[in-house]
Amino acid sequence: MSAAPAARNIQSLAHRSRWGIFLAVLGPGLVVMLADTDVGSIITAAQSGAQWGFKLLLLQFVLMPILYIVQELTVRLGIFTGKGHGELISETFGKGWAYLSVAGLSIATTGALLTEFSGVAGVSHLYGLPRWVGVALAAATLLIVVWTGSYRRVERIALIMGLFELVFFGIAWASHPSIHEILDGLLHAPITNDHYMMLVAANIGAVIMPWMVFYQQSAVADKGLHPEHYRHARWDTAFGAIITQAIMAAVLIATAATIGRLNPNAPLNTVHQLSEAIIPYLGNTWGRIVFSLGILGAGMVAAIVASLAGAWGWGEVTGFRHSLEHHPKDAPWFYGIYTTIIAAGAAAVITIPDLVSLDIGVEVMNALLLPLVLGFLVALSIKALPAEHRLRGPYLWLVLFVVILAGGLGVYGGLNSIPGW
Repeated sequence: MSAAPAARNIQSLAHRSRWGIFLAVLGPGLVVMLADTDVGSIITAAQSGAQWGFKLLLLQFVLMPILYIVQELTVRLGIFTGKGHGELISETFGKGWAYLSVAGLSIATTGALLTEFSGVAGVSHLYGLPRWVGVALAAATLLIVVWTGSYRRVERIALIMGLFELVFFGIAWASHPSIHEILDGLLHAPITNDHYMMLVAANIGAVIMPWMVFYQQSAVADKGLHPEHYRHARWDTAFGAIITQAIMAAVLIATAATIGRLNPNAPLNTVHQLSEAIIPYLGNTWGRIVFSLGILGAGMVAAIVASLAGAWGWGEVTGFRHSLEHHPKDAPWFYGIYTTIIAAGAAAVITIPDLVSLDIGVEVMNALLLPLVLGFLVALSIKALPAEHRLRGPYLWLVLFVVILAGGLGVYGGLNSIPGW
């Protein structure tokens, strides 16, 4: 990739202050982590709180280092190789494996768009609008943002969208949770209960999405980060991991303190069902506005990340131009694939009536793809990195444990979400 203006800005700040360079580096990790708390993850956290109170709250904090360990590998690969995930797989293992990985990525990104646009459709329903109106407006916004902006501009807009998710902290506060009940939930986990363990697996599976790996490594390369930025990029990723899991914890607390206390059997499979259950506790007018902002922020930032991951992945494997620093006329395949992903996701949500079955299918699909994606990530970290930055020793075994745990429980949770499995 050619040197991006963002990279030159980073280099010019390097001699001024540590905070200056950190703020310039900040972005890829925080954006991808905010996207991690997407509509499907919010629904998973809400179900956890409603069905099990605060008994799954501790898990949200345990998942912070697990999420960081996985995504830090993408930072390491992007910075020390200067290449995106698909390109690195192609060079290291061959074109065949690269096409396999990007084919799986395409399925995951299209599926992610279904989930995010279904969230937008749910918000449209709250305001009495046909779902096609909200979905069409969201799709048009996503196209305009990417087609008219550089990497840095797209990143800033994605951050602004993602920050709307912070309203869930206010929702958690407004739910007035009992400190005693929180502490009791932290100390008592019914790990012998199959239904409880299924939600444990679902939460773990919701933490790492296949498109997150592709996005962050490609974003690091497109932004032009170099080895001297590695420490700051790791902090960016760590900060993002804390924020995203704190948001998940806030959603869980809000539903545990309200729905879980009074109506734990309430169906929470869609945004509309979740809104009907929780908005009465917040006040119909302001509650609807605040809830809508949180859902739209979660869905839109995840849609940007997933669709860009797909476009970057194909560009890296095929060799066509694939940078946001290129004008659409100079990189037609990159922008064309991005547009196709957005259009396909929007059209599917507008035309398919059963969004619940659709979301379940996406969850299962992501879970089944996770072992493949994580396997490539670890293999690249062992083989493709410069010798001094490769995984080795005790940390290698820790990473392998985390990856096997996340991949295995993700598949378990995904398969168990299939009715009748």
